[in-house]
Amino acid sequence: MKNLTKLAVGGVPEHFNFPWHMGIESGAFTDAGIDLNYIDYTGGTGAMTKALRSGELDVAIVLTEGCVTDILNGNPSRIVQTYVQSPLIWGIHVAYDSTLDQIDRISGKRYAISRYGSGSHLMAIVDAAERGWTTEEMQFVVVGNLEGARKALAEGKADIFFWEKFTTSPYVASSGSMGEFRRLDVRETPWPAFVICVREEVLERQGESISLMLDVINQQCRRLMDDPDAVSTIADRYQLDRDQVAQWFALTQWSTDRTRPDQSLESAIDYLKRLKLVPDRAYRLNEIWREA
Repeated sequence: MKNLTKLAVGGVPEHFNFPWHMGIESGAFTDAGIDLNYIDYTGGTGAMTKALRSGELDVAIVLTEGCVTDILNGNPSRIVQTYVQSPLIWGIHVAYDSTLDQIDRISGKRYAISRYGSGSHLMAIVDAAERGWTTEEMQFVVVGNLEGARKALAEGKADIFFWEKFTTSPYVASSGSMGEFRRLDVRETPWPAFVICVREEVLERQGESISLMLDVINQQCRRLMDDPDAVSTIADRYQLDRDQVAQWFALTQWSTDRTRPDQSLESAIDYLKRLKLVPDRAYRLNEIWREA
């Protein structure tokens, strides 16, 4: 048997990353010469960009805005491909019994975030900016992950949190039923939801294996989107409501090639500069993107 290239790949334990598990369980990565160790990161993008910096991860499937922010702030990694090209839909949640009943009342309240630099942090700022609110004095409470956010809102330690709309659906009050949360509104990202990010050192040493890895994941994404049973499979695996999964699946478009989304990346950089989350200077896209 040929020697396999070991790659540590991180992602959130959510339905977006099902194609990676398809590739592992079918043996497709192994057939391509890759021993892929997939690691769940409940702490999200902020935890994974930290793991890329430390060398704990070789590859991470992360939110576009969080990845671009961390690279432009010194993370020695590069985006090699868009993973989910449709935007992420963030639900804006409060506790079920919160007195906050309208979106315009959340200004100045405490936001639960998984960690600084995470999507829940950055999108709270993006949302406030889009609504014309000041962002300089926003209050953040670091809670680690979704479970931490549930606890913080239940105990009154935070007031609002942003999380992917369909992931939180089991906890959101619906017609005729109570829940842990109420969803006041949603916010879509103005760029692709997820990208695949690789440490520069890994690109230098194992570029061919990274290229093969991308070929495999693109095949798996195409296979999932073409699967007539995909909704049922995902609903059963992630214990989600099938109607909710059907809505999510209809809105989700995985990438199946390596085309660089120049306009979206430039938009993200401009936005992050405006929010003072990255240094205010001119950037070239090859500072954040590299072909594998």
